[in-house]
Amino acid sequence: MTKKFSELRARMTPESQARSAANAQVMLAAMPLNELRQARGLSQKMLADVLHIQQPAIAKMERRTDMYLSTLRSHIEAMGGELEVVARFPDGAVKISNFAELGQSAVA
Repeated sequence: MTKKFSELRARMTPESQARSAANAQVMLAAMPLNELRQARGLSQKMLADVLHIQQPAIAKMERRTDMYLSTLRSHIEAMGGELEVVARFPDGAVKISNFAELGQSAVA
């Protein structure tokens, strides 16, 4: 017999619910581009249409380990997001602002 997740969650202790929510936030905070695209409910074809490129280019982009910031920015903006570059140090984080000035139409 299948049970709804909402029913299972309702039976969890408040501590377990909080731990589960924290784990979910950690997983959502870091994910590969293909998982991010899927989480946003987009297919590779849909994203390619928004970027005016072919679907295989999206597949190739999602497998890359290195790309231009302008390419990543275009990809993120096509999903409805905004790219920020942040440097994290033991004593705090700094948003790198000069990347905001990069051309937003370049896709590499």
